[in-house]
Amino acid sequence: MKWALNLLATLGILGAFDTLFYHEWRAHLPALGKSAGAELRLHAWRDFVYAALFCSLPWIAWRGRSALALAALLLIEIILTLWDFVVEDWIRKPIGGVYPGERIMHAIMGIVYGAMLAFLLPTVSRWWTEPTGLSFSPAPCSQLLRCAITTMGVGVLLSGLRDLYASTGLRGGGWPWDRSPAA
Repeated sequence: MKWALNLLATLGILGAFDTLFYHEWRAHLPALGKSAGAELRLHAWRDFVYAALFCSLPWIAWRGRSALALAALLLIEIILTLWDFVVEDWIRKPIGGVYPGERIMHAIMGIVYGAMLAFLLPTVSRWWTEPTGLSFSPAPCSQLLRCAITTMGVGVLLSGLRDLYASTGLRGGGWPWDRSPAA
């Protein structure tokens, strides 16, 4: 589990860079509002899945049938990411497409996610054999790592809420990149 959490933290760092540098700084996706709505909503839903993973895995054991819910979240993340690969090509055509460095970042993130799953699988398999329920069970790693991952979970939740709001095209949703005449 310790390696899975280290890889999850690595994924959090890579994801934060991808979001802040490529989505925010370079593409100004929130400022595109409704025209980027499909991509922003996908990002939001994926962020909500990551928030659940980041805030629970360092602290909670998903035992018995609860392991199925965890497996569903992990699978949903894969489906959302694959769909995002398609949607971002449609959405980003008017702004020149997805940046080459961003494509490389997405590939690296996919590899890290796969490695994290490989290290998480033995723990989930063990949890599956235990009585059903979620239980407080801090992961066998440093308190600093658990708190850092939880903090990343709060950050990704806020990022998801921002993207969801920006997808509506409502006033202020594209801040600080607003391109509207009123901004």
